[in-house]
Amino acid sequence: MFEDNHSSTHPPLPPTTEDDRVSWLRLLRSRRVGVTTFWRLMKEHGSAQAALEALPDVARAAGVQGYEPCPEQVIEAELAAARQRGARMVCLGDPLYPPDLCPVADAPPILWMVGDPAILTRPMVALVGARNASSLGLRMARGLAEGLSEAGYVVSSGLARGIDTVAHLASLHGGTVAVMAGGVDVLYPSENTQLAEQIINHGGARISEQPMGMQPIARHFPMRNRIISGLSRAIVVVEAAAKSGSLITARNALDQGRDVLAVPGHPLDARAAGCNMLIRDGARLVRSTEDVLEALPDLNAPAPAEQPELPLPDMAVQTPPPPPEKPKRSLQDAARLHREILARLGPSPLAEDQLIRDIGAPSGAVSPVLTDLELDGRIERQPGGLLSLVARRS
Repeated sequence: MFEDNHSSTHPPLPPTTEDDRVSWLRLLRSRRVGVTTFWRLMKEHGSAQAALEALPDVARAAGVQGYEPCPEQVIEAELAAARQRGARMVCLGDPLYPPDLCPVADAPPILWMVGDPAILTRPMVALVGARNASSLGLRMARGLAEGLSEAGYVVSSGLARGIDTVAHLASLHGGTVAVMAGGVDVLYPSENTQLAEQIINHGGARISEQPMGMQPIARHFPMRNRIISGLSRAIVVVEAAAKSGSLITARNALDQGRDVLAVPGHPLDARAAGCNMLIRDGARLVRSTEDVLEALPDLNAPAPAEQPELPLPDMAVQTPPPPPEKPKRSLQDAARLHREILARLGPSPLAEDQLIRDIGAPSGAVSPVLTDLELDGRIERQPGGLLSLVARRS
C-alpha cells in the first residue's frame, strides 16, 4: 500500500493487554491496510499503536491526503458483536493461535473463533472438494474423515456444500474446524446452519479473519482457502474440477510446504479433472485413510516449522536461518512455473516461444502449466501463438 522509510530497531510484540488487541484490530481494519501491509507496518514501527499514529504521515507520503485510521467506534461495534455471539479474538502470538498457521508468510494477524479454542492447537488435515460432489466422492470423503478422526487428527474444511459438508459431519465426534469466508457469525450457506451449530456443540470450532457480520463475497473465498491449508499438515482433495477453489487450496498448500494428496477419478468425469491433474503433477494418490496417514508425520511430531520465541512472521529475528532444503517435486516445479509465467505475462500478448525462452525451462515442462492456467481462466491464447493475462475484475 504505502511506501515508508521509517524503521524501528524494536521488534513488535504480540498483544498482551486489551488496549493492544484493540490497536491490532484498528490497524488491520484501517483503509488500505491488508495482511501484508499490517505485518510490514508492525515491523517498521514496533507496535500497532505506533503504526496507527504513523499512518496519516505514511499515507501523505504516498500521495493519499486526509487519511484517517479506522475509527474507534467501528472497533467497539465489532467487539460488541463478538461478545454477543460468544466469539473470541485469537491473535498471532497467543498460545491458542494455530501453531501450523504461525509460520505462514501471510498468516492472519487476528482470527475470530467460536467454539473450543483448544482444538486449534491440535494437528489437522484438510479435506476439500467439489460442491456438486458425486455419490462416490461423498462416500470417499466420509470414510477419510472418519478414519482421520479415529487416528487423532482434527479435520478442517470450509463448510461449503458437498465434500466440505460430509467431511465436517463425519468428523464431528473427533473434532472439526470450519474456516469461514465471511464473518464467523455469518452461517453460509444457509442450509449448513444446523451443521455449523453441531460443530460447536461437539467441541469443534468455526474461525474467520473477516469482521463480525461480514457477508462473504467472491474474493473472500481464495483468502479463506489459504487459511484452510495453513492450518493443516496435509491437504486431501477428494473431487475437484479443472477450475475450482480446491485447486487454489492445493496450490496454497504447496507454497506453504504442506503435502498435497488427491483421490483419482474417472478421466471422463469433469468433477475428477482437477484431482487427476494434481496426481499427474506429483500429488500423492489416495485410495484410503492409510494412504493419507503414510504421508503424515508422526502425530506427536512438532508443527512443520519451528516456532520462534515471538511467533510473528518475518519479525522475530533479524536473520532467520534458511529453511532446510526439501527434495524437489514436480508439483513444486509446477507451482514455481505458475508464478513465473503470471509474473512475465501482461495484457499485451507475448509469443509462447519467447515466454519459454525468457523462463529458461524446457517447453515440455512449460506447456502443461500453460494449459492449467488457461483452464483456470488466468491466461488466454490468441491467434499466432500469442499469450496474455486475462483481465481480472476488481
